[in-house]
Amino acid sequence: VQLQASGGGLVQAGGSLRLSCAASGSIVSISGVGWYRQTPGRQRELVAGISIAGSTNYADSVKGRFTISRDNAKNTVYLQMNSLKPGDSAVYYCKADRVTSIFGSWADIWGQGTLVTVSS
Repeated sequence: VQLQASGGGLVQAGGSLRLSCAASGSIVSISGVGWYRQTPGRQRELVAGISIAGSTNYADSVKGRFTISRDNAKNTVYLQMNSLKPGDSAVYYCKADRVTSIFGSWADIWGQGTLVTVSS
């Protein structure tokens, strides 16, 4: 079971990016998923989360600008980021609380990071 994060890049302030977090490995179900970000010298922080039922929560700093969604048929969670600011620059990670495949169930699965850089 793996989570693959993608979609990062360089964008100007005010621009948009969409991150994807795709699970692979004969997936049966994915529970809650969160997008986190981290900058050098700082702790990883939760940016947005989505439950298996689709309930969402956001950090105050991104409310109204970021939208988390999921496509269970594709085993993928997205983070649409609009009105990006230089302060949003970070490595973004996704984490699934639990991933169940035909081979078993695993908790706290992290994807590799994807770098987002917002220029002023």
